Amino acid sequence: MQSFLRAFRTVSAYSAASPRLYSNGNTYKAFTSPLGRPQSASRTTLSGSRSFHQSSYTARQAFNYQRFNASRNIFQRWAARPTFYYEVGGIGAVGGGVYIANLEEVPVSHRRRFNVVSPATEAETGKQMYQQTMQEFGNRLLPPSHPKSRMVQRVLNRLIPHSGLDGEEWEVHVIEDPMKNAFVIPGGKVFVFSGILDVCKGDDGLAAVLGHEIAHNVAHHAAERMSSSFILMGIALIGSAIIGLDFGFGRMIIDFAFLRPGSRAQEQEADYIGLLMMAESCYDPAAAMGLWARMEEEEKNAPPQFLSTHPSNHARLEKIRQWLPEAEVKRESGDCAATGSYASDFRRTTQMPQYEFR
Repeated sequence: MQSFLRAFRTVSAYSAASPRLYSNGNTYKAFTSPLGRPQSASRTTLSGSRSFHQSSYTARQAFNYQRFNASRNIFQRWAARPTFYYEVGGIGAVGGGVYIANLEEVPVSHRRRFNVVSPATEAETGKQMYQQTMQEFGNRLLPPSHPKSRMVQRVLNRLIPHSGLDGEEWEVHVIEDPMKNAFVIPGGKVFVFSGILDVCKGDDGLAAVLGHEIAHNVAHHAAERMSSSFILMGIALIGSAIIGLDFGFGRMIIDFAFLRPGSRAQEQEADYIGLLMMAESCYDPAAAMGLWARMEEEEKNAPPQFLSTHPSNHARLEKIRQWLPEAEVKRESGDCAATGSYASDFRRTTQMPQYEFR
């Protein structure tokens, strides 16, 4: 269950912005003694600490070497069995059969993927995630009558009929916080940090954000990520047991070789599904280009793409540019032109004010 919550947190984060850091002054105070010990004392402390870490590293090396030898002996004895190849083939056949039996197609994108987590499990975990989120941010939620909450609710009401998730119990929560982020918990619980509304610049930009987040739920990305973790962590454990590979090192290799690329692929898929969803809901899909251009300006110091769970903003812009013609066709195939004309006439007749959120 905890692994699913970690998977959901990874998938649901909308922006790849760096975490908040303490100021240099606070960092300095945290590592500086209030007693102001002499330099010699500090040197002695550092020397003792260095000796401790060196001895710990040496002990760890010895342990890993012994484990490697033990694992190698176990593997050699297994390989010497006359039925070794049959056993390996049987394990591979069972594993392959389980994998193939649990392949399914992602809605809209039609990508084939492995998933063993049921919708019921996903929904139950979503309830736990919702409770945790409310405990953390419940005291900073804006009331439903607030203009920012009404804006999010208005955009959501247009997107949901085109999401295929009409049966969910949708709730909107706007958190008064400068963070530029948003996420949707399985079960229809929408959380938007007020800071991202300044980047959205209106309903169309917000539709790109919410469409992306709803798309993660349409594709059940959190469940897929946990399912992949079952296989990949199992491989890491087997590698650790058979060849003596350090489990932490093996997990790091799997993270950079499989989990992070897989997460970036899911983010890209959510961009695609969300773009078509907002277009079908009669929002301007070109607004997604402006949104990601502004996000690129906000995150100039973002880490390289290969280190991140999200694609770079530049890469997202290029992909959205490729998908725009398809999104425009989706928008024009509906009655969006007549709807937009009616809305414009109504606004001019009633002289409705245009709100800016700060």
